[in-house]
Amino acid sequence: MMWNNGMGSGMGWMWIFWLLVILGTVVVTVVLAKAFTGGRGQTGGHEHVKTGERPRQPREILDERYARGELTTEEYRERLHTLGEGRQ
Repeated sequence: MMWNNGMGSGMGWMWIFWLLVILGTVVVTVVLAKAFTGGRGQTGGHEHVKTGERPRQPREILDERYARGELTTEEYRERLHTLGEGRQ
């Protein structure tokens, strides 16, 4: 038995198809935008400080780099002196 001259059964679901097409287009656009911008938000790629965390101090960063072996002892002492924390 056919309703509406045989067109009623398929046309009722057509809006779901177009909704999925539009939704898919939006998702693809967002994914491509993130891929081309490197996933950066509106901060221009600057690192965020988590809420409740204080910014890292230069001495802490210097200590970490020295501990990882990125700096020699001489470079470490020189940079400490530059920061004003070395022996006077």
